[in-house]
Amino acid sequence: MRIAMVSEHASPLAALGGADAGGQNVHVLELSSALADAGHEVTVWTRRYAANLPDGVPLRPGVVVRHVTAGPAEVLPKDHLVPHLPAFTRELETAWAQDRPDVVHAHFWMSGMVALAAAAGRMPVVQTFHTLGAVKRRHQGSHDTSPEGRVRAELAVARQADRVLATCTDEVFELARMGAPRRRMTVVPCGVDTSAFTPQGPVAERGGRPRLVSIGRLVRRKGVDEVIEALRRLPSAELVVAGGAGDGDPDAARLRECASRAGVEDRVHLIGPVARPDVPALLRSADAVVCVPWYEPFGIVPLQAMSCGRPVVASAVGGIQDTVVDEVTGLLVPPRRPDALAAALRDLLGSPTRAAAFGIAGRDRVLARYGWERVAVATQAVYEDVIDARGARRADDADTEVETAGAAQ
Repeated sequence: MRIAMVSEHASPLAALGGADAGGQNVHVLELSSALADAGHEVTVWTRRYAANLPDGVPLRPGVVVRHVTAGPAEVLPKDHLVPHLPAFTRELETAWAQDRPDVVHAHFWMSGMVALAAAAGRMPVVQTFHTLGAVKRRHQGSHDTSPEGRVRAELAVARQADRVLATCTDEVFELARMGAPRRRMTVVPCGVDTSAFTPQGPVAERGGRPRLVSIGRLVRRKGVDEVIEALRRLPSAELVVAGGAGDGDPDAARLRECASRAGVEDRVHLIGPVARPDVPALLRSADAVVCVPWYEPFGIVPLQAMSCGRPVVASAVGGIQDTVVDEVTGLLVPPRRPDALAAALRDLLGSPTRAAAFGIAGRDRVLARYGWERVAVATQAVYEDVIDARGARRADDADTEVETAGAAQ
């Protein structure tokens, strides 16, 4: 099968931890790789974000990243990309007219708009949103920088796509509430590389304090501020925060100020972006991995921690409610509640046996449900289903034309 992945702002080549580089980048990379391992040919179409990027980059056998010139060849916030979508669409129309894929899989709402317009009904389009504008607006309010019309566009994409792949059950409910057709939704979760994220392997250097680890973007909604506030109630623990844009990152400056106000600056370590191969070692060094966003469409870090056999303390939001089983693989707490977070962490750090049991159960759960091979098999089944459905409709249309012609004679 020849698969076109469209991921307009989230390149699988991008370094993780920046404002617009996170779970979607990992998802596109790992899903494309797993599909290639299954014998498919995958082309990832993403926006050119630097002038020196070649048109095509072989990512691994079976996967090629194609850079599309749409707007200036520089890093732009994803919320500023809407004016450049027509140029992206034209590039795909030209490419697909010459070399047509069997199926298109769009990631994020803007990619869905581009993919549907460029496909123009000639091939099936599968959509994964990763996050929804209505949810973002609900939680961020006036701080939401999404372009005007995003929610309406998402509904249009959901109604026009051949299938929507929701990453969790909560997303299905959100889409149905918006008015999207439930019959064209299938839940296929994100996954984790179970061969890289293992309980055994190198462990990042650490001292004698109980260690909490938080990995991801440092934007306010990710809840790191609440973890720092909770640290005030855990006087023996340290917090290692990985992510952000490095030197001069305003979010990192905000977190340092937060730590200073809480009087825990000596126990909060902001280490900046961590290379993907080094993430498992950092997770293994944790006594608990903390992931407490205000909202989260899915959340890959809890899965990675579980795959490394580490207990997770996470907020009970979005897809995390599917992946983390409360009191089995970790603890779920209300979002934006540093007091509840501190209580959960105190209980967990005070019971190493319980923490170890959570870690074992987490690894078992990941192996049973969330390996990328399993996710790729489920995704491939959806591709085959929409391709077959298209073929059946064409056959029905042909039969109707014959019947109409016969009646006219």
